Parts: sequence; C-alpha cells; structure tokens
Amino acid sequence: MGGIGKTTLAQFAYNNDGVKRNFEKRIWVCVSEPFDEFRIARAIIESLTGSASNFGEFQSLMQHIQECVEGKKFLLVLDDVWNEDYYKWEPFYKCLKNGLHESKILITTRKEIVARCMRSTNVIYVNVLSEIECWSVFEQLAFFDRSKEECEKLQNIGRQIVRKCKGLPLAAKTIASLLQSRNTEKEWQNILESEIWELEEVERGLLAPLLLSYNELPSKIKQCFTYCAIFPKDYQIQKKELINLWMAQGYLSKKGTKEMEDIGEEYFNILASRSFFQDFRRYGLGENYVCKMHDIVHDFAQFLCRNECFALQIHGGENSFMRSFGEKKVLHLMLNLDGRPLVSISIWDHVKRLRSLLVESYEYSWSSEVLPQLFDKLTCLRALTLGVHSLRLCENCIKEVPTNIENLLHLKYLNLAHQREIEKLPETLCELYNLEHLDISYCRNLRELPQGIGKLRKLMYLENDGTYSLRDLPVGIGELIRLRIVKEFVVGGGYDKACSLGSLKKLNLLRYCRIHGLGDVSDEGEARRAELEKKKNLSDLELHFDHLRDGDEEQAGRRDNEEDEDGRLLEALGPPPNLKELRIYQYRGRRNVVPKIWITSLTNLRVLSLFECRNCEHLPPLGKLPSLEVLEIYGMQSMKRVGNEFLGVESDTDGSSVIAFPKLKQLRFDEMDVLEEWDFGTAINGEIMIMPRLSSLSIRRCPKLKALPDHLLQKTTLHALTIGECPILEERCRKETGEDWPKIRHIPDVFIA
Repeated sequence: MGGIGKTTLAQFAYNNDGVKRNFEKRIWVCVSEPFDEFRIARAIIESLTGSASNFGEFQSLMQHIQECVEGKKFLLVLDDVWNEDYYKWEPFYKCLKNGLHESKILITTRKEIVARCMRSTNVIYVNVLSEIECWSVFEQLAFFDRSKEECEKLQNIGRQIVRKCKGLPLAAKTIASLLQSRNTEKEWQNILESEIWELEEVERGLLAPLLLSYNELPSKIKQCFTYCAIFPKDYQIQKKELINLWMAQGYLSKKGTKEMEDIGEEYFNILASRSFFQDFRRYGLGENYVCKMHDIVHDFAQFLCRNECFALQIHGGENSFMRSFGEKKVLHLMLNLDGRPLVSISIWDHVKRLRSLLVESYEYSWSSEVLPQLFDKLTCLRALTLGVHSLRLCENCIKEVPTNIENLLHLKYLNLAHQREIEKLPETLCELYNLEHLDISYCRNLRELPQGIGKLRKLMYLENDGTYSLRDLPVGIGELIRLRIVKEFVVGGGYDKACSLGSLKKLNLLRYCRIHGLGDVSDEGEARRAELEKKKNLSDLELHFDHLRDGDEEQAGRRDNEEDEDGRLLEALGPPPNLKELRIYQYRGRRNVVPKIWITSLTNLRVLSLFECRNCEHLPPLGKLPSLEVLEIYGMQSMKRVGNEFLGVESDTDGSSVIAFPKLKQLRFDEMDVLEEWDFGTAINGEIMIMPRLSSLSIRRCPKLKALPDHLLQKTTLHALTIGECPILEERCRKETGEDWPKIRHIPDVFIA
C-alpha cells in the first residue's frame, strides 16, 4: 500500500474485466495497530452518515452499521491491517452482509498471513510504482504552489530524479519534500548528480533520497533525527518527551529570547515536513502529539548512527544482556526488561559511556542491588527513565531511590513516573546541579520532596501530576527561578519548611502552574505576594480552593463556611496578561467567581472552566472575553438563573456593534441542580449578536432547567447538541414528538440521553 493515498484507494474499484464499479458508499478506514474495534466501527459510521456516532455499546454500533448499508452497494477500504485474529473481524463481516451483492471490502496489509486469515478471495501483490505513478507522487509535493513557468523549467530534471527513486513511494515523497525549498535548476541538478545515489551499502537504493534530505539539515537537527534510533520500530513517540530528551543531550541551544522547548518544536516540525515522522495523533489537551517513524526511516536512522543507539528487549538475565552488545560502544539505549534482575556489576561495564538509558519494565523486579550498581557505573548519563508506562501497572516498582544517585552529576532528565511505592526522595538528589527535568508524575505515595531542592538551580520542569500524598512543597521551590512548569504547586503553611503562595514571587518564567490548597489561604496579602500578574509567560493556570492542611473538624468547618464575599482574595490572585487557559475549582464566594476587573485583562483567554463553585449565584459577564473558545461550567449548586448578565452587555443597548462571546465554539453546563431558567430575551430584542461561532452545546445533569434559549438552538453553526439527565429538556427535544424538535432537527449530531 506504500505511498497510495486515501483517495486513490477509496476510488479503486474495478471488475476483473476492467469495468469500473459505481458505489453508493465509499468508506476508508485506517486500521493500523493497536486494534480498536470501537474506533473502527465509529469511523465506518462517520463515513456512512457524515457524523460521529453516539452509541456507547459495541453491539449498538454493529446494528447501526447494518442499518446504514442495508440495500446499498458499498466499497469499504480497511487500510494497513495488522491484526491476524479473524474472530475480531467476524462481527464486522456479519453486519455488512445486508449490503447489495456487488459490495466489496478492500484490505491493505504488509503481512500475507493477514490476507489469508481474513479469507481474502483475490489477493493482489503490490509491487513498486510505475514511473507514471511515482511521478504523480513526486509532482504533488515538489511542484506544489509553483508557477507554470517554474514547473516547465524543472520538469525534465525532476523526471530524471524520479527514475532514480526506482518506484519506491517513500523515496519519491522524501526527495520531493526536500526539493520543495529548492527553486533553481542548479540546486535540482546537484541533487540529481549526487554520488549518494550510487552507494552500494544504501539498501535497495531507498536510503539514498533519505540521505539527500538528511544532508540538507543543519547539524543540530541531524543529531535530533539520529537520536530517534533509540526507539524500537513502530514505537509511539511522544513529541514532548522527545523534545525533552533532545534538550538533555544538549541538541537544543537557546537563541536570544527563544526558549529551548520552542526550538525543539521548530526542529520537530522541520523533520515532520521532510516526512521523517508519520501517523500523527493528538492525545489529551493542548498540543500533545504522538507519532511514528516508518520502518524504512527507522532503518535509515540506525544506518546513520551505527552502533550508538539501540532499543533492546532482554528476556533473560545478565548473559542475555552482555550478548546483545559485544564490543559495541553504545551511547543511547532503550531497554525493555523482563524476567529475573540484572545483578552483576560487570554488565554495566559494557555500556558505561551511556548518555541515555530509558528503561521500560513491567514484570522486572528491581532488587536493592541493581540501582546502586547502575548509579555507580553510568556516571555519564544525561537522561534516565525508570518510569512505568501509565497504561500498565507495575507489580515490582522501585521502593526507594538509592542515595548514590548523586554520582550522576551530568544528569539533566530524570523520569520516575508511576513508581507508586516511592515515599520519599533522598536529599542527595539535590546534588544533581545539572538537573533540568524531574518527572515524578503519579508517584501516588510520595509524601515529601527533599528539603534541599532549592539547590537544583537549573531545574526547569517539575512534572508532579497525581502526587496525591504531597501535602506541601519545600520552601526552596521559591528559589528555582528557571522553572517553566510546576504541575502541582501545593500551598503549605504552619511551619517554616513549607512553601507559601509568596514562594511563587520569583518564578516569573512559569508557563504552566496548578495551585492547590487555596482553601486554606485567608490572607489577601499572601495572595498578592505571589505576583501572578507579573508572570508574562504563564499561559495555563489552575486555581484549586481545596483544603490540604490537617486540623480539627471545627476549624475545617469554619474555613468551609467562609465566603470571600467581596472577592478580594480572588482579585489578589490577578491574572497574567498572556493567559490562554484558566480553571477555577471549589471557590466558595457567592459572586465574582471571575472578578469583573479580570474580564478586562483576559484578552487572550481561550479556555475557561469553572468547577464546583457551589455558592456562586450569578455568572460573571463572560461574553466580554474576546478570545474565549471553550467554556465549561460545572457544579454551580446555588445558581437558579442565567440571564443577560452572562453576556456582559446592558439590556438597553442598541446592539449596533455588540457581539457577546464572539469566538466561543464549545459551551458546557453540567451538574447544576437548581438551575431553572436560561433566558436571553432582552438581549435578543436589542439585536445583540450572541455566540456567532458556537458549534457544540452540552447540557447535562440540570434536572430543573425548563428550556434552552431558542436563539442558541436555531443557530446554523451548531453541529453537536448533547442533553443528558435533564428530564424536562429531554422531553422538549425528543425526536419528532418534542416541542423543540423542529428547532434542532437541522443539527447534524444530536444526543439525547
């Protein structure tokens, strides 16, 4: 299937006699690994209906597919199938039988056994592309956005280059990506005449165009690319993790005001544009991506770095380990351990020059001897990962970090994520004065950080998500002025060794911060000492008004009943100017959950979430936020009505140029038990434009809400409406029988629980 795109596959449908078939439905689904029957089923439904499915059960999905194809002639393309288990595909075949007789299923795979297991009736072995097809792949990239004159001038050389690609689509794509930035005949001629095409050691001539593209990269980006050989084939590479590892190796040098992380993003994007990465997939929130390297690109990276980068799975003990290396001088190693522990000191002598050691271990038992040996021998390490993948639970986690970790003086990146049995980190960790990145995410039993953490003056990233047992942070955190990220800033108090809100004062490079324990803060002055408004780089902020201090029930009850009636405490936490995402949890004031003085300054805010502010009776004028795209309001247990105040406009305005929520796309109300009324009537009469870009509206667990504003329901921009556990609304919006159904029938995706 290599190089043939989605459109080509979906439109390929001929009889054996060459007569083209006409299909009512053409469906293309990229399967790949891992096999996910829910994702595949939903992708088929989306192709059939044009909208996503809301069914939660697999059998319901199968039934829906069966109904959609009944009596229709369809072509289903299952692209890049790896799974060899026929019984996983059997439900799909059964539900597709209702289609007309001439319907076809086209499967592409790199494994012949898959074709046999799926009982294919006509197996076609795809060879290299013809010169015409190879030219088509090449032309689309290399000549994109060029004038007719440029294309004519370069076409002859381009066709000669295509012949050297020998019908390999990846080769054509890679070299075309390189030539996109080359505009003169001489530049194209230089690539055509390069001796690299003639190298015998370049396997089947395929690596030659990759080498040409690689040689055009700056030296720093070359290092970043070859480092990727540390991952095994088909590995899901997390973009952020990769950039952090590049940083640890010194591949990213700060340029003026440009941060190393931003330079890493730039390098990653350059490699992606040259087709060195593929299969991009977003996960979680924000710009979190995973991707893969094509097997041939991975081979090429290993070809370049020879014996420096390795990914090994060790099933035995030390003998298996030593046989894997021999005399190789390995610098970067990803090690997947299974079976009995490696205990001999001599094994680390084979890899004592290591700069990176990324260990994945699920059944491997970390004995008390192994880590001290490792720390004694591998003193050149820049990056060390001893974490556990979040999707798997380790039964033999590390119980404690040895004190001789101080030997790793060059260490910049330390990942201990998901090591659930670690309760504390040794004070000697604070001797790692080069440490830039510490990941202790989901170390659930970690109770304290070293008191000397203030010595880690180069620390930039403290990843401590899910460290639920931490009740405070050491006061030394306030001295780490290079910090960019603190996932959980826990406000302590009551004794000198715990940091307070004022400890944030010097941390002016913060980009992301989640502050816990604000429910125990009553001093407005302490809040002002944090000087959040001066943190110009801060783009993502969470404020949690929870209680973390221990105390008697009476004291806890008194604090719970305190109400920041005039909003001074919240105002004192004033927002920084470039904030893009803000989340507020469990604020107890009756009003000003987002103070009006904030509204005028949050001009760049795109995401706002208000959770469980249970005493809040009115929403602030959020319609004035000019850049807001996503708004979530959850658990407002005292709010009975939403009206014009929510829009942020006066009821008597003429509305000639007023737009409330000009960029809002997603709006969610959830768990608002006493909310009865939502009305924009006065504003509509004033001809005020409301939410002109709204595409998704979700209302859940609002049992008393009587109706939704007609103005929102009738919006042509609305593509998704979800209503759940709202009995009155459900009845009003019920298909064909509800009084509001005519108002919402135009919405493509309506889900009523």
